[in-house]
Amino acid sequence: MAHKCLNCGATSDERVLFACVYQDEQLHVCVKCLPVLIHGAH
Repeated sequence: MAHKCLNCGATSDERVLFACVYQDEQLHVCVKCLPVLIHGAH
């Protein structure tokens, strides 16, 4: 099973992904989208 960024859909073959758990579901976010999720889109 390929992991994908929950925001942009990038795979672990394309970018580094960070894993997180929300409501007992494992999710992944890539290094490009992480700042957007933390700080919001400008």
